[in-house]
Amino acid sequence: MSQHSGSEPAPVEERSGPKTERGRRTLRRLLDAAGEEFGTRGYHETAISNITTRAGVGLGTFYVYFKSKEEVFRALVADMGALLRHALTERTRDAHDRLEAERLGIQAYLEFVRSHKALYRVVMEAQFVAPEAYRDYYNTFAAAYRQQLAQAADRGEINPGQDDEGRVWALMGASSFLGIRYGSWDDSVDSATVAEAASDLMINGLAPRAKK
Repeated sequence: MSQHSGSEPAPVEERSGPKTERGRRTLRRLLDAAGEEFGTRGYHETAISNITTRAGVGLGTFYVYFKSKEEVFRALVADMGALLRHALTERTRDAHDRLEAERLGIQAYLEFVRSHKALYRVVMEAQFVAPEAYRDYYNTFAAAYRQQLAQAADRGEINPGQDDEGRVWALMGASSFLGIRYGSWDDSVDSATVAEAASDLMINGLAPRAKK
């Protein structure tokens, strides 16, 4: 997970945490360092000392913020989810309608994965290390997505559908695998091209279209 510049969001601050700017910066460094270490070494091979060394803080400082390696791992999964949701919100904010937001969201997701290479390893490993954090990561996305689709349906931008829950998880699944293929495995393909093809499928489906 790349280090965050001063202009990048720090969603971890939304949690109950440090009240001072210095404390928030230290927490940010710890989480960024944890992302690098867990993303490179994996959970079991990462030691707390690896995280503190990379963050440039003492071992005692770590325990001011976290009780254990598992706790910082859980916090990292939640933080990655918050950072991603923030990035998607920013990129889709000016979309003309929900259909455009879907395309922009896919492109933003691919670009986020490309710049946060640790994301998939950390989230996938969470299935076994911190299953509750893993479920919360996806359930939080699903809840927000479901609300967005419902609001778009109310505005007449999309059809209301028969099963909002199923639609949400199908769309999330598609984005997840696009991220693996075009974000994690191979980031050489133009993200806008991938997003255009994927959103065309989501919007128009597989049914044959009438020839002009």
